[in-house]
Amino acid sequence: MKNMAFIKKVLIFIISIIAALYGLYQQNTTKDTTQSTTGKTITQNPAEVKEILARVPKPIGSFGTAKKILYREIYKGHQETFYCGCDFTTTGKVYLGTCDVTPRKNAKRAKQLEAEHVMPAYHMGQNRACWAQGAEVCVDSKGKKFKGRKCCEKSDEVFKVAHNDLHNLYPAVGEVNGDRSNYKFGMISGEKRAYGQCDFEVDKDAKRAEPPENVRGNIARTYFYMEKTYNFPISKQQRQLFEAWNKSDPVDDWERERNKRIEKIQGNKNPYIK
Repeated sequence: MKNMAFIKKVLIFIISIIAALYGLYQQNTTKDTTQSTTGKTITQNPAEVKEILARVPKPIGSFGTAKKILYREIYKGHQETFYCGCDFTTTGKVYLGTCDVTPRKNAKRAKQLEAEHVMPAYHMGQNRACWAQGAEVCVDSKGKKFKGRKCCEKSDEVFKVAHNDLHNLYPAVGEVNGDRSNYKFGMISGEKRAYGQCDFEVDKDAKRAEPPENVRGNIARTYFYMEKTYNFPISKQQRQLFEAWNKSDPVDDWERERNKRIEKIQGNKNPYIK
């Protein structure tokens, strides 16, 4: 039994090394396939849309409602931010002293709780017609057409449900959420800490974010869920990295409990959490 435990630890270590080396390879690659851009907009027939929406029996009506449920119900009794492990209140305050986080630049936003889309809205919308081209209903009061996230929330039911999906939302330190932006996840060389003891790194030049080891599996399983539920594509490079993270950071008890709580409210679970 001791030998088996040792072998398991060695295998997890090897997987982590492979993921790190692969991330460095990505960083030095000029071609950016960050979010699986195909160059084509996705068109879905009514039957396909109906099939996708049926996968989420009780969708959340708005992002505001989703945030309230996330903070007050899903994280009740476990009020810690995702990346940095800071205590927070249901009213949106983050206690940085509980996690030794120091603001990089924006102290006010650092103390603010925000709901992080692990799969960014940009990734969800980039290949959809509403994001790239707009829609007939996307016209403001002055008659000016608009597109992007605002248009997709108004005109694309699949995007709207995905945008408010609790499985993809996590409470986060505001400044960290803002700095992550819509960057892809990956490995960053060096260990430059911009947020005190929070092991979250951002390379703005490479447009890449490296999360702490203890949440990498959660991130991978969230991406797999979003792909399976909404047919959002994941690039080959990202998939290989996420598969490694899924193995190196297995499901824990809180992740299972979170999944159960979301299922009770939203009517569906993440099948990759077992």
